[in-house]
Formats: sequence, structure tokens, C-alpha cells
Amino acid sequence: MDRRIPNPCYTCRNRRIQCDQSGVPCGKCQKAGLECLDKRPFKWVKGVAIRGKLQGHSYENATPSSAIVKDKFVGPANPKRALVQASVRRDRRFDTLVTTSGSSSSSSSPGPSLIIQDPTFSSLDKTSKYYIDYYNERICELFIVYDTERNPFRSLIPLGLENPVLMKALLALAARHHVNKGQSFHEPESPTSPQLVTANRHALAFKHQAMEALSKSLADPKISKQDTTVASIFLLVFLDLLESGSDGWNFHLEGAKNLIASTYPQNDSQAGINHGPGQTVQEIRAFITKQIKVIETLGATFLRPKLLSYFASFEQQELQLQESIESSFVGCPEYLLSVMQLLSMQRDIISELRQLGQTAMESHIKETKSLLEMTQNFDCYAWASGLQQSRTPSPSEIISLCSLSRSYKLGTSIYGRRILDAMTGEKTVLDDTVAELLGLIDSLQNDRVMFKCVLWPIFVAGLECQWQLQREFLIACAERFWDITNCLNAVNAAKILQEYWRQVDASGQSQSRWIFDIGRLGRDWLWI
Repeated sequence: MDRRIPNPCYTCRNRRIQCDQSGVPCGKCQKAGLECLDKRPFKWVKGVAIRGKLQGHSYENATPSSAIVKDKFVGPANPKRALVQASVRRDRRFDTLVTTSGSSSSSSSPGPSLIIQDPTFSSLDKTSKYYIDYYNERICELFIVYDTERNPFRSLIPLGLENPVLMKALLALAARHHVNKGQSFHEPESPTSPQLVTANRHALAFKHQAMEALSKSLADPKISKQDTTVASIFLLVFLDLLESGSDGWNFHLEGAKNLIASTYPQNDSQAGINHGPGQTVQEIRAFITKQIKVIETLGATFLRPKLLSYFASFEQQELQLQESIESSFVGCPEYLLSVMQLLSMQRDIISELRQLGQTAMESHIKETKSLLEMTQNFDCYAWASGLQQSRTPSPSEIISLCSLSRSYKLGTSIYGRRILDAMTGEKTVLDDTVAELLGLIDSLQNDRVMFKCVLWPIFVAGLECQWQLQREFLIACAERFWDITNCLNAVNAAKILQEYWRQVDASGQSQSRWIFDIGRLGRDWLWI
């Protein structure tokens, strides 16, 4: 009888070695004299806070039970209790909004804002204040790895006061996320409760107003070159993630790239925001440019070849900037993004020129092998340890970042290997690599901060999985991603994977062809 355990043990994963899965304990843990753990152990620490200014401090009159807290390894996010309390207060304000507003979105009163107390916001109606507050509390932490005081998404709020397109895009994001919170992963449908019906009406109205204002801005040569216009288009990409993850983001992306190429090289006095500190403008420019590169690179891996144009703007300036996790969208190392982009170029070449001469093909094979070697040699721990941060990360945070980057490293290796297989006509068995990737994804499930960044590795793993248990695990991971983010692209990712598995199983075709085939499954999807 086979007594092998289905997944690698946590101890081996944490040691970054391959588990033999021989049983409990596994052979490698037994040999090393280590405790063979199935999942990450809990760690108990003393004090009223795990990190921050109160780290290590305790109240003088605290009882032993209240002087210790459990570290759930969720990074520097707000405590769960605070999030729940904020959500309850926000829901109560929204109940007030529904009661007082009816169908109106211009004169409704959601109640006093918790965050936006600045008098500069006094000109806004109370519905807009409510959604700006929601954006500040929920959206800003959603689309960044670590939510800090320097969160670039939060820097857009005051700039929105001077630009109607940016303001409406902010409001549309907040309203759509509010609607999604009330939907189910398994059966998302149109909202029926009065509160969500009102929020859905707000979301549709704000999006319509944003698109209408954007159209007018693009028709004006001067306004179209403002940074706020680019930022507005950038936010519409994220709105598409909340709405579906298809059929809009790539058009917004191409528009933003064109504007950046024509605007950013110019002098700040000719292009940019007319008001506001220059440093803020430069930081937002750098952030948007980098994140557009992330979206373009990860998005291209699952699209038809050459659907997106190559984005080289500000490339030299980007190379001079030290990588910062506090301004990162998904936490994928820039080194791996560069390798991934070069791999996509190789895929595009062979997809168009299937009858390449032997000399030309050998050259592309050599380049692809070199890219795979570069990926293999990437040191995830050194990357996680050397990231620029405003504070010193804890050992557990470094391990989490290391696991996150390794999931992208393995995903990149799988992607590159399938491109090489298409060149050589081989079919490499990647069961061990896929198993390791699944183990990493599993190890991040209890870390909300990191897990909201792993949809791309989840989808790559799904395209390679052949066993039912692995597939069920990944659908559960997509649901977990949905629970954390409320982005509808997670729901659609699960549906696309299930449809792909059905087609592969029915046809008996090789799964190694997904680098070409997945982009032909209907619409253009973004899995990030």
C-alpha cells in the first residue's frame, strides 16, 4: 500500500529542499532530526503588538493571557479586529446612505467620513466622500503588497480633487468593490439587496462619468498630457479586474502606454499636474510606469502572441531606481519580469515563423535556454532580504516574500520550459516543479498580504495540473483569492481553468501547448 503523503511537508518547503513525501515524518526530516510539520506552525510572542511602536511592550496590569498575541504571519496589515470594526462602521454609513438617498447619487448622505476629514474635501457631496473613504480604507491596500504611508494609490486622492476623470475613476473602483463584497464566488449574480442595488447604480454611474470625462480629456491636447489623465486610465485597468478581468484592460493599457510615451519625456511645466509637489508627481510617474510594465508582462503570457505592443518608455530611468516592495503591485521581482518579457518575445517569434531554418531555430533555442538558466540562478532569498523598505522587515516577512518571489520564479520556469518544448518538439515532464509550486501556494494561504498577489502563479499551476486533487486545490485557492480581493477575475480564472481541463481531458491533447492555446479561449484575460 502506498503511504506517500499527497503534498510536500512544510519543514522541507521552509528549508527549500524537495520533500520525498514518504510519510510522516518524511525521510529527509527524519534524517535531519527535525520535526516534520504539515503546515506552518503558530508562533506566540509577548507584548500588546507583534510589530510597530508597541512591539515587545506590555500593559503593567495585563493578565498573562492578555499579554500575549498570536502571530498569524499576515505581514504589516491592520489587525483583523480593526478591519472588521471598520467594515461594520462603513456598512452602517452605507445603510444611512441608502436610507437617505434612494436612487440619487448626488445628494445622499452616508454619514461622516472616518478618514477624509480634510476641509479641502468639503466641496464634494456626501456620497463621494463615503466612497473616497472606502477607497482609502480598502482599495489602497488591495492593489499594493504592503500598505504604508507612502502608498502611491493613496497619493492619488488629493490629485483627484483637481481632475474629474481621476475622481470618477476612484469612486467607480470603490463602488464596484463594495458591490462585489456582497456576491458569491460560486454564483456571482446581479445584487438584489437595496444596499447593493444602490451601490451597483453608483458604480455604473461613476464609470460612465469617468469614461465620458476621459473622452473629453483625450480630445484636448493639453489636458491629455496631464499625469492625472494617465493615472485615470491606469485605475480603469484595475476596475476591469474588479468587473471581470477581460475585454477592457488591454485597451486601457495600450492607451496609457501611448500617453506615457508622448508625455513623460517632456518638461514637467509642459506636461503633468499643474499643482502639487514635484516629488509626488515624479513618484506617481515612476509607480505607474513600473506597474504598467508589470501588467503588460504578466498579461502577455496568457494572450495571443503580439496582442500587446512592447513598452520601452523610461526603461533606462527604471534601471537606476532601487526596487521597493512598498511600491509593488504583485511582488514579482523586476528581474523575473524582464526574463518573462524576453521569453514572451521568443514565443511570439516561433508562433509566426513555424518554418524557421535550422540555424535560426538553434539560435532561439540557445537564447531560451539562457533565459531559463537566468531564472534558475535567481536568488529569491537575497532578493527578499535586499528590498528597499522604510523599516526593517521581520524574519517571517522575509520568508513570506521569498516564498512569493519563488512562486513567480517557478511560474516563469514552467512558462519558459513550455516555450523551449515548442521549439524542440519535446514534452518535458514538470511534475516536480508543479508540485513545488503548489506547495508554495499552499504555504501562503494563511498570509492575506501575500496571497492577494499569487493569482498568476495559481493560473500557471492550473494549466499544468493533471490530477483531480490538484485541480480541486487550485479552485479552492481561486476562491480564497476572491475572499481576500473580491476581484471577479478570480471567479473567471476558475471558470477558464475548468473549461480548459474539460477540453484537454476530452481531446487527450498535450497540456504543454497552453502557451499558444490559452489565448484562444474566448476573451482576453488578465490573471493578476
